[in-house]
Amino acid sequence: MLNLEIQEILAASKPWGWVLEPDAKRIFALAGMNVPNFTESRTIDDALRFAETNGYPVVAKVVSPTVVHKTEQKGVILGIHDEKTLTRAFQRLSSFDGARGVLVEESLHGAEMIVGAKIDFQFGPVILMGIGGTGVEIYQDTSLRMAPITPEDAESMMRGLKAHRILEGYRGAEPINRDALSRMLTAFSDLMMDIGETVSSIDLNPVFCSSEKCVVGDARIMLSST
Repeated sequence: MLNLEIQEILAASKPWGWVLEPDAKRIFALAGMNVPNFTESRTIDDALRFAETNGYPVVAKVVSPTVVHKTEQKGVILGIHDEKTLTRAFQRLSSFDGARGVLVEESLHGAEMIVGAKIDFQFGPVILMGIGGTGVEIYQDTSLRMAPITPEDAESMMRGLKAHRILEGYRGAEPINRDALSRMLTAFSDLMMDIGETVSSIDLNPVFCSSEKCVVGDARIMLSST
């Protein structure tokens, strides 16, 4: 059964047809998935307080119903190492059309993966996992399964990637925590089964996977028009 708080977030997001990133990350946290430490800052004092408490570097992102594709619209600022840079970033992002605040979160590291889902009119939720980041459209290295998926399905999806050696620790790099990625995939699949046709698609890109954990770096939930 769908968590009441998740239902409320989805209902409140209907006017603009998608879920703003801070709310999307709250949904994934409620579903048992790892998300970064973050705050939705309405003032520069909020942003600076978060960075002082959690430590630099941080990432800043615009929060606006009119900015769906933040990276393409230069609404994401990475590698912020000090108060002065964060202040400038907050001021610039706050000037975006319809800005409701600025998402400030911890910087993440690890292999960049993509996890996503679409609702197929015939088969229902279909789960995607693959090599993510900015090169996702170039490499097009993904695996697909119909939800719900099991841990065995998750492992099969990993083995099915052409670049699966990256996950195992290629050329001295640390292998990722495959159990953590498997848990994320199954939790994501369970969420999609609960949400049903409320959404049309979800993209988590990148998901940062290290030897310790997998964390949702960026998230977009598009709602169904019906």
